[in-house]
Amino acid sequence: GRKQPGDGPCVRRRSRKGRLPPWAALLLERAGPSRSPRKRARLGFQRGISSEGGTVLSDAKPRRPVPKPTPETQHFWDGCKNGELILQRCKDTGKAYFPPRPFSPYTGSRNVETFKASGKAILYSYVINHRAPPNFALEPPYAIAVVQLEEGPRMMANIVDCEQTPEALQLDMPLEVAFEQLTDDISLPMFKPAG
Repeated sequence: GRKQPGDGPCVRRRSRKGRLPPWAALLLERAGPSRSPRKRARLGFQRGISSEGGTVLSDAKPRRPVPKPTPETQHFWDGCKNGELILQRCKDTGKAYFPPRPFSPYTGSRNVETFKASGKAILYSYVINHRAPPNFALEPPYAIAVVQLEEGPRMMANIVDCEQTPEALQLDMPLEVAFEQLTDDISLPMFKPAG
């Protein structure tokens, strides 16, 4: 019964048949250039139609990840689809909040309501990303920002329709919401310089 040196769970070695352990084989497979159609689909490669009429996978990357609405966030995504920024407000305190949730972050009460926000904000903080995301076709540079909405809450968003430089992106600059349609059901709120 006593454990011998090297018997712990952290020790990894080849199996007796000379094969790699499953975890190592998986890492090598992910790193390799060839992927199975199922793995390619899981990594976000888009489906297309071949000339023979069958479905094939293309190497075209999606531009951005597509959010998946939940029952708690559905009203927000429905509003974005209709070109409206929908926030929630605590009825007890009158304060707006984001991200969406079924209870007030101020009181814990479920006494909340949804309302249409003005869509106006100021640039609170940002970083300019100069590296392309590995699984998406978003071209750098692009600003990842925190904007402060006129109603009070802050949210993360990309800044669009302006140069992605520190000279163009001035803190406290006025912004307004703009929506980028990703699918028939999902539009993503972005912000652009007001005016």
